[in-house]
Amino acid sequence: MTISKYISFIAQTVVIGLAAAFLYILLVQPELLKQSGNIVEVTETPLHPEPTARPGAALGGVAIGPVSYADAVQRAAPAVVNVHTAKVITRRVHPLLDDPIFQRFFGDRFSQTRREIQTSLGSGVLISKQGYVLTNNHVIDGADEIKVLLADGRSAQAAVVGTDPDTDVAVLHIHVDNLPAIIIGNSQRLRVGDVALAIGNPFGVGQTVTFGIISATGRDHLGITAFEEFIQTDAAINPGNSGGALINASGELIGINSAIYSRSGGSQGIGFAIPINLAKDVMTQIIEQGLVVRGWLGIEAQDLTPALADSFGLPGTEGVLISGVLRNGPADNAGILPGDVVNSVNGTPVTDANQAMKLISKQKPDTLIELGGIRKGEPFSLKARVIQRPMQSEVNS
Repeated sequence: MTISKYISFIAQTVVIGLAAAFLYILLVQPELLKQSGNIVEVTETPLHPEPTARPGAALGGVAIGPVSYADAVQRAAPAVVNVHTAKVITRRVHPLLDDPIFQRFFGDRFSQTRREIQTSLGSGVLISKQGYVLTNNHVIDGADEIKVLLADGRSAQAAVVGTDPDTDVAVLHIHVDNLPAIIIGNSQRLRVGDVALAIGNPFGVGQTVTFGIISATGRDHLGITAFEEFIQTDAAINPGNSGGALINASGELIGINSAIYSRSGGSQGIGFAIPINLAKDVMTQIIEQGLVVRGWLGIEAQDLTPALADSFGLPGTEGVLISGVLRNGPADNAGILPGDVVNSVNGTPVTDANQAMKLISKQKPDTLIELGGIRKGEPFSLKARVIQRPMQSEVNS
């Protein structure tokens, strides 16, 4: 072997040996690579690193929600108030005195009454810094005195600006300086699954926040109010929450808590709130006009069931059955008869009674509207002049 080949062989052997030693240290004893004054660290990089959740982050194109909604609550809570009401009621000293037999023999000679003050508690929302408060009509209905308690401890006597029993909305006004006001959202943009937080004063324990999601929108046929378009949520709503705020994850007002579905009187995960777009429209009309203006025809309508449609010889259940017509009312004067099936209002197809009433109510009084339908198997079309809808106490249609 020549000297050059010998040197080349030794060099190759040394290089291979150094490479083998480096690999051994790298894989088996990496801590030997740490040397004083010149530390080299080798860290393992996982193939699928765990994501770091943070507010507003996105993972795989899906937004990750915040770990806390404290900021949203902090923005909205100062504008949510407690509404205390009191009314004077008269009671007889003993219920036996109200007995018809007792009354027949003795009349009112032994009648004794006493006056009591009945109190109740609800919630409300400060809509503007001018002191307007949105709440439910049933919270203040019949009250002789209304007091509003703010979240910062201040209180004030409230005056009723106006009410709308048909949507269960009431507007109050207080005179207090430096009032907070809630940020109003858009209930038309709500989607099932959106986060919802209910703020109110359940059972009088103090301001409370509950958490849930939007379970459904546009709920009707509940028998709660005449015009129903409720937001359904599983955020816990209990007695005392009525009139309080339903807010989104940004702290914007999206609804006014109104009712619960419960067999026990407590929350069972089915609560209803008036959409803020509807409540805001009602509030604006009350403040500007003193009342809510709605069109009215004086009819009673019911949904068409398959059995009814078959009895009238109709191909489907589209339209509504006119089950009653108020004598000398707008519909009566226009020639609408009980038993007519109305399937369009101003050219808009009608699917159920609730939709028909909404379409009519949106018309301004003294407006002519065209009704299309079927009478005794024949199509008909006529025009009726709507009038201002009477108060709920005056009409049930």
